[in-house]
Amino acid sequence: MIKIDQLSKVYASGKILVAALKEVSLEFEEGLFAAVTGVSGSGKSTLLNLLGGLDTPTSGTIEVKGRKISDMGKRELALYRRYGAGMIFQSFNLISSHTALENVELPLVFSGVTKKERKQRAEQMLDKVGLSKRLKHRPSELSGGEQQRVAIARALVNRPQVLLADEPTGNLDSRTSREIIELLAELNRSQGLTVIMVSHEEALAAEFAGKIVRLHDGQVVREEKAK
Repeated sequence: MIKIDQLSKVYASGKILVAALKEVSLEFEEGLFAAVTGVSGSGKSTLLNLLGGLDTPTSGTIEVKGRKISDMGKRELALYRRYGAGMIFQSFNLISSHTALENVELPLVFSGVTKKERKQRAEQMLDKVGLSKRLKHRPSELSGGEQQRVAIARALVNRPQVLLADEPTGNLDSRTSREIIELLAELNRSQGLTVIMVSHEEALAAEFAGKIVRLHDGQVVREEKAK
C-alpha cells in the first residue's frame, strides 16, 4: 500500500544542515499495524509528517497505492490529507469549546457532508471508540484517554486509507496507554485499517504491532515482523 524509496529530509538551521532522515526505504502492506520506534531525534515524527503530506521530502519518494505524494498539486494534497491519511498526535488538539460530538463532526463539515449524516457518522465513530455516553462532554470534562479516543474518532470519521499515530500515548499513564494501543489494534483487526504508529513504548509495540521499524539518526537500523 505504501512504498517509501530513498527518502531524505534535511533541515537548515542557520548555516548548519541537519539530516532528519537519510535515504529511508520501507514498504507497508495494506491492513498492517506497524510501529516505528527509536529514541528522541531519530526521525520518527519527520517520517510520519512526510507520510501525512504535512511536509515535503528533500529527496526520495512516497507512493500510496501507486500515487506519489510529491507529485500531488495543492488540491490533490488537501484531498489526500482529508481522505487518504488520518492523523492523531500526542497532544489531542481538540477544540475546547466543542463537545466530543462536535469535534468529531468537524472534518465532515469541511467535506460538505449534510448535518444529519455528520451527526450519524460522528455518533457511530464515537461508539466504536467506546464513548457513546460522552457525546455531549467537552474536552475539559474528559480524561486524557477519553480525549485521545475522541481524536481517534475524528481522524477516522472521513474513512481514511491509513491512520498515522504520532506518539498517541505520550501524554497518558501506562494503563491508559495500553487501552489506546489495544483500541488501535482492534480497529486494525476489525476494519482492516492500516495503522502506522510512532511510539517510544517498544514493549507495547512488540505486543500489538505486526511489524516494527526502528530508526536511529534518521536511518532504518532494524525492520522485523513482530508476530
